[in-house]
Amino acid sequence: MTRRLHKLNKAAQSCADKPLYHQDHRRPLTRREFIAQGFCAGMATLTAGSALSLFANPRAANAALSADLEALKDRCGIATQGAGKIPFIVFDLAGGANISGSNVLVGKRGGQLDFLSTAGYNKLGLPGDMVPSIMNPQSGLSDFINTELGLAFHSDSAFLRGMLERISPMNRANINGAVIPARSENDTGNNPHNPMYGINKVGADGSLLTLIGSQSSESGGNSMAPAMMIDQSKRPTKVDRPSDVTGLVDTGDLIGLLSQQDSVAVMESIQRISDMKLGKIDTQISTDDVLKDLVRCGYVKSADIADRFGDPSTLNPQLDPLLVGTGGIFSEDEFANDGEFRKTASVMKLVINGFAGAGTITMGGFDYHTGDRSTGEIRDLRAGRCMGACLEYAARVGVPLMMYVCSDGSVASNGMIDDSVNGRGKGVWTGDNSSTAASFFMVYNPNGTIQLLGANADQQAMHQQIGYMRADASVETASTPAANNVNLLVETILLNYMALHGEQGQFSRLFPQHGLGNAALMDSLTAFEPIVNGTI
Repeated sequence: MTRRLHKLNKAAQSCADKPLYHQDHRRPLTRREFIAQGFCAGMATLTAGSALSLFANPRAANAALSADLEALKDRCGIATQGAGKIPFIVFDLAGGANISGSNVLVGKRGGQLDFLSTAGYNKLGLPGDMVPSIMNPQSGLSDFINTELGLAFHSDSAFLRGMLERISPMNRANINGAVIPARSENDTGNNPHNPMYGINKVGADGSLLTLIGSQSSESGGNSMAPAMMIDQSKRPTKVDRPSDVTGLVDTGDLIGLLSQQDSVAVMESIQRISDMKLGKIDTQISTDDVLKDLVRCGYVKSADIADRFGDPSTLNPQLDPLLVGTGGIFSEDEFANDGEFRKTASVMKLVINGFAGAGTITMGGFDYHTGDRSTGEIRDLRAGRCMGACLEYAARVGVPLMMYVCSDGSVASNGMIDDSVNGRGKGVWTGDNSSTAASFFMVYNPNGTIQLLGANADQQAMHQQIGYMRADASVETASTPAANNVNLLVETILLNYMALHGEQGQFSRLFPQHGLGNAALMDSLTAFEPIVNGTI
């Protein structure tokens, strides 16, 4: 039985990685087209930053430097614990994935459970016997609504099934989310979905790097960043695998010849000897103190790097027992055989442990209107497993996380059913449709249940779904500023990120040209009460 399951998993993975061929598409020519159709693997993006100055990491094993040198770290600009912001991870599903209806429920003006028409759900790939408005006569409830993660998903959502595989039941109560119905153009990286520069602007910065990206694009991912937020000095550096993570830091040859502890002691001694000599030297330069500080800080930084990263397991995701192996989020076999899992593990290791503060994971092959339903279900399931892994790892480490999921455009069904095992009796995806698009975000709070804004259930429902769809499952473009403008969708995500820190009042100062309207309108675009104290 075990061998048979292994073969089935290998077959499903092969299908998940198979390139997509479309008769109604030209041959892929650009990098983005290759990624969207699965000819090229999607990769990962990181924004350096950290939450460890606010949240203790019980797994941190790095000892402090000696007291006399520890006092120099601030003076030398050594940020060992980042900027104290909530870790932030983006899943950029290249090609136009289905998010609304078959995965995250999207409703009319009253929220997720203000149900669409049967024809509307049919366009979202749900046949009439699977729509969420159907009630079970025995329970009086719908069997097709699942709110275990706060946000309402279709109970047979592939995203949800993947997430619940990875998130332990005890951690689900501390997760919640919000969905934003919003159009974006199909099959193009020109949608400015990527919020990384904005996340950095509101304070996320890191102990190792500022921005890291898996691709040679300006955003580091598949989708563009809003032009007005780009800071060329923070252009991403490429990271997309565990070896890139471990290669971020070179502690030199001293570690290996000596133990990590002895190596740090040697470097500390070198710094003290150099400092004594510097005290007796007059460099005859007007910037004498500056020159001496450069020398002092060089040794302090070297000692600090050896202290924090001399143990290879500090950065290597493969050596983290919470991530890989017996009791880990990924099995040894999964980690060895699936590049998407290795990429996700690399990103979450850096972001959630505070070595980086935010990251984008680009996954390719989501242009899956292939005349069946099974291809999309398999790819959505793996994406859900990666999303759930991030949320579960945050819970295991004990830090909060905000996770944003977006895609360039979306798909629609004509009602034809795929009754194969992986098709699950759902509607076949038959073409692109930007009007059915949506994005969503999830938040994990280690300190308890996340509270929606609103004094009653009706008001809370309108904060959990920011904007709405018409009954026919097309985005109501007048429902929010974000509904028909991807730049403003990114601004809405940034507003919600700041609100989790209690800093939404600073949004207009940091983004004076924003398009989200006055304070009252911005309040309506915000989902949750703060979960940490702000630092701006």
